[in-house]
Amino acid sequence: MKKFIKSQRSSLLVFILTVGVFGIINTEMGIVGILPLIAETFSVSVPAAGWTVSAFALVVAISGPIMPLIFSGINRKRVMLLALGIFVISNIISMLTTSFNVILVARIIPAFFHPIYVSMAFSVAASSVPKEQSPKAVSRIFIGVSAGMVLGVPVTSLIAGETGFSMAMLFFAIVNALVFIATIFLVPSIPVKERLSYGSQFRVLKKTIMWNSILAVIFINGAVFGFFSFLSDFLKNITALNFKIISIMLFIYGGANIIGNLIAGKLLVQIPSKTIKIIPFIMVIMYVVLFILGEYMITMGGIIFGLGILAGIASNNCQYMISQSAPEAPDFANGIFLTSTNLGTAVGTAFCGMFITALDTRYAVMGTLIFLVLGIVFIYLRQRDAKKVQFAY
Repeated sequence: MKKFIKSQRSSLLVFILTVGVFGIINTEMGIVGILPLIAETFSVSVPAAGWTVSAFALVVAISGPIMPLIFSGINRKRVMLLALGIFVISNIISMLTTSFNVILVARIIPAFFHPIYVSMAFSVAASSVPKEQSPKAVSRIFIGVSAGMVLGVPVTSLIAGETGFSMAMLFFAIVNALVFIATIFLVPSIPVKERLSYGSQFRVLKKTIMWNSILAVIFINGAVFGFFSFLSDFLKNITALNFKIISIMLFIYGGANIIGNLIAGKLLVQIPSKTIKIIPFIMVIMYVVLFILGEYMITMGGIIFGLGILAGIASNNCQYMISQSAPEAPDFANGIFLTSTNLGTAVGTAFCGMFITALDTRYAVMGTLIFLVLGIVFIYLRQRDAKKVQFAY
């Protein structure tokens, strides 16, 4: 009976954390689809409006390892409430202001707290279950990440298109406020059992396995999101689809991504080493098929679905590699993971974009394939290191 109650409490905690991550990622990514509306509302250019996205992402990349480290010794519940509260207040300010500069500030400030909440969500979810089941709990958090990225853009676009920019900001505020309330009443106090010094946490950066993990994550994530950034363009210009069908394809990719998260949770519990090593090879095959058959709509649905599943598994693999490289400093490790993924996305997008500029949209796949090969190299170096330090695979 006690085990059942503990299991139910863990499930509730992970659910709240998942919705919380959804709310924060939704705030980050949802605004992507309404940049023209922001430009019109605040009388700025669309590129200027784009700073609401790029400034947020830049701050997350920079503060990824630093902020979780600073707050690593404070009660987890208090820190999560602080982060959620700042997101709620910032969204309300964005809803009420008529100044674009205020909007930028209201985006930049919560971005500093994004890695705190997300990294702690991973850590708390992993520690809420037996160690061997932690990948499964973490995979649930990734559902929040996927949902925030996939559903955030169309839902925000729909709300803003029908009711205006302010209502979209209100939507962000409501989601974060509901999680804030749920955290107050349903999440128990989570004191830090053993506070680590900053120096002891920084020492994980001396590990070769950590650097091989970081480089593997940068290249694998860069491969996935480098191409995903141009997926709509690929479907329009190569597959010759209209925007309605493209939207359906993107939803298919997003739904498959969520399925991939669920599959990853099981695989990383049962066969982690094989999962980490084999998935990139399957991705290479799928992207080669995409390059060859990208013109045919009848095959693209299946290819997009398959790539979505693989991307979901790959994201979990990336978090697993870094977190298992520094189990003694989970919050710091998850902060490093967030920085690595953001850096990978930025570099991967730029790299794939170079192929589009030099050749055409189809050849963005070449950038992805090169990054995947480099990722595979560092995964194998990382796994070699893992055997040396006798990681429990």
